Amino acid sequence: MRFHAEMHISGPTNTIASLLADPTFYLGLELPDVGKPEVLDVHQDGTWSVFRLRYVVAGDQSRILRGLAGSASLAWLQDVRVDLTTGSGQLRYEAEFDPLRIYGTGGFTLTPDRGSTIFRFDGEVVVAVPGLGRLLEREIVHQLVNRLSIETSALDARLRRDAESDHPTGTL
Repeated sequence: MRFHAEMHISGPTNTIASLLADPTFYLGLELPDVGKPEVLDVHQDGTWSVFRLRYVVAGDQSRILRGLAGSASLAWLQDVRVDLTTGSGQLRYEAEFDPLRIYGTGGFTLTPDRGSTIFRFDGEVVVAVPGLGRLLEREIVHQLVNRLSIETSALDARLRRDAESDHPTGTL
């Protein structure tokens, strides 16, 4: 299932790209359906920042998805690639217990827009399970778009905090 999300972030594109390219940014996110990620790998590849995260699913998840995982841990692996020169990036995500049947890809661009940035994400989720695939794809897409919204809100909040600390207001 293909999907698109577009959000506005109040801040410069290069600063946002730098935050998205830093795996420690993701460690501070409070996401409703997964725990804090584990950083599995980090490296530079030319102008690209590349890292792998592992999220363990938390909370109440679909019984169907839990049933597919069986006794395996219900976890997602996410590969992130951010090009710091273009403000674009790529993601690959997969279910740890069955990466050939439940996976997805996506790409994002950051576009300057009158002092702020437009974050555009185009992705695809594949659940290759006959009879259940479409239902699970819709559920996963809903969760991914929700996470992107939380992520962009966190970017906004971080940029506001950074701006306030650069320009302290107070009395003498």
